[in-house]
Formats: sequence, C-alpha cells, structure tokens
Amino acid sequence: MVQWVYEAAVQCPAFSKVVVATDNEEVAACVRGFGGAVEMTSSTHETGTDRVAEVAERYPEMDVVVNVQGDQPFVTSDMLLKLVQPYLEGETPEMTTLATPLDHETGYSDPNVVKVLCDRTHHALYFSRSPIPYFRNPGIVPVHHHLGLYAFRCDFLVNYAQLVPTPFEQCEALEQLRVLEHGFKIRVCYSEKMTLEINTPEDLKLATMVFQ
Repeated sequence: MVQWVYEAAVQCPAFSKVVVATDNEEVAACVRGFGGAVEMTSSTHETGTDRVAEVAERYPEMDVVVNVQGDQPFVTSDMLLKLVQPYLEGETPEMTTLATPLDHETGYSDPNVVKVLCDRTHHALYFSRSPIPYFRNPGIVPVHHHLGLYAFRCDFLVNYAQLVPTPFEQCEALEQLRVLEHGFKIRVCYSEKMTLEINTPEDLKLATMVFQ
C-alpha cells in the first residue's frame, strides 16, 4: 500500500522530491526494496504531520511540503495538483487540504469518514467524525468528505510542530484541528473524484481486490 501511494506521488509534476517518512525499519526496507527514498524519524511523534515536520527540517530549500498519508492508495496526481494549486498560482496559504463530495447515505454517520464544513472563502470551519451539521431544516450546505492530504508553507509547518496539542484535536483524533484551535486557517481545495481510504480491515480487503 505504501508503494501505491509513493508511485502516485512521484507522478505528480508539481513535486520535486518524494520521500517516505517512517520510524519503522520494516517499512523502510520495503520502500528501499521498490526503489523509493526513505527518511527515518523519531518514534515519539503523535501525528503524521509532526513526523513530516521533522523531515522537512532536513530540506530547508523547500518552500512547500506535502503530507500524503499512507492510507490513500488511490490518490491520483491530479488530486495532488489540486491540493497544491493555490501555491502554484502564487498564493501563500499557511496550509491546504483536500475534500471530495460526501456520500450522505453511507458517509454522513460513519466516524471513519471525516466531514469538513467550510466558509464562503473555502476555509475550514471545523472537521469532525460526527455527522455535521445537524439538519434541523432541509437544505444544501457546504459539507464535504475530507481526505487526509495536506500541503504546508514550510515556515508554517515548522510552527505547527511547536504548537501545543489541543482539546478538539485529541478528542476527535484529527491533527488538523490543532491548526484551527490555534487560530490559523486551512484552505480547502476540492476534487470531484471520490476515492477509497483505508481506515478499517474491510477497507483494506476492498483495496486488495481492486489491485488484484
């Protein structure tokens, strides 16, 4: 699965370098086995972004750093381009992330499907595993399925790693909430392509069937 993610990332024309950050020697050996680049990290990190921040410090020449998490084997280079599009257009948001259409029938009540609510300028208001918002009245609201893909302005990523973990972040187990709770913004980019994330053993079985 790590190889699938790695291969999607190296196909993105916006990326100048792709490395796998891990504290696990077995994962590192796997990556070296398929010819990928790997960086070993501390085993004390609580989130993937903290791990990426450690590696980013080794590449001070980079302006933007992207966290492509290993549970996204079906991510495409086009989706990754959408994630970094604001930077390619000369904007400098602190952080971007990606959202896709939400399947209200299957995803709205599923705690493994993270929901994101956005304001009118496409910045995140809140992320939750709970079914949000509450539809007291019927209507169309900007609620999307959030994918665990993040891009950071490099100086902000260093700042993120120094921020104290926050109550909503720890309660929901969603690392991006640390950013919002400390008063920073997250730009939400959109992809119409819906992909399978690997959150459960059942998801892994489905993914394996697809790649057979």
